[in-house]
Amino acid sequence: MVSRAAGGTGVKSARRPEVRLPALEAFDGGALEPDGDYDGLEFRDLDLAGQDGGGARFMDCALTGCALDESRLRHARFLDSLLTGVRGVGTDLSDATLRDVELVDARLGGVQLHGAVLERVVIRGGKIDYLNLRTARLRDVVFESCVLVEPDFGGARLDRVEFIDCALKRADLTAATLTDVDLRGAAELDIARGVERLAGSVISTAQLMDLAPVLAAQMGIRVEG
Repeated sequence: MVSRAAGGTGVKSARRPEVRLPALEAFDGGALEPDGDYDGLEFRDLDLAGQDGGGARFMDCALTGCALDESRLRHARFLDSLLTGVRGVGTDLSDATLRDVELVDARLGGVQLHGAVLERVVIRGGKIDYLNLRTARLRDVVFESCVLVEPDFGGARLDRVEFIDCALKRADLTAATLTDVDLRGAAELDIARGVERLAGSVISTAQLMDLAPVLAAQMGIRVEG
C-alpha cells in the first residue's frame, strides 16, 4: 500500500525544465497590470508587494530578489522563466500556471497555489512556510534542497514528482492522488495527515520505519511492549 518496489519498472523520473533565457530587457513599466503581457524582461530587486498582476503572462522572464508580499497573481502564467531569491508573505498564485520554471532560493510564507498547474518545475533551495497546493496539479516537479513547513497537498494530483534532499514538515496529503512520486531522497518526511494516500509513491526502508507509528494509528493497530 505504501511503497512501490524500487526494482522492476521502478518509479518514473520527473522531466526537468530546460530554461534558457534570451538577452533580457530591464522592466521599467512601474506597477504590474492585470492581464499584462511580459516577454523577455528582467524584474530585479523590485518591490512588487500588493500589486495586481492577475491573469498576466510572464514569458522568458527573470524575477530576481523581488518582494512579493500580498502580490495578487491569480491566474497568472509563468512560462520558461526563472525566479531567484523572491520573498514574501501571502502571495496569491491561486489557479496560476507554472510551466518550464525554476524557483530558486525562495523565502515565502502562506503562498497560495491552490488550483494551480505546475509542469516541469524545479523548486530548489530556500524555505516555504504553509504552502497551499490544495487541488493543484503537479506533473514533472522536483523539490530539491528546500524546506517545506506544513505544505498542504489536499486533493492535489502529483504525477512524477521528486523530493531530493529536502524537508517536509507536517505535510497534509488528505485526498491527494500520487503517481510515480519519489520520496526516498527527502531528508525529512513528516506526514501530519493523509498518510494513507502514499499509495503510488516510493519510500525508503528507513522512512517506512519512521512512518510506522502513523501508519499503525491510521490502520487502528495497537502496538504494545
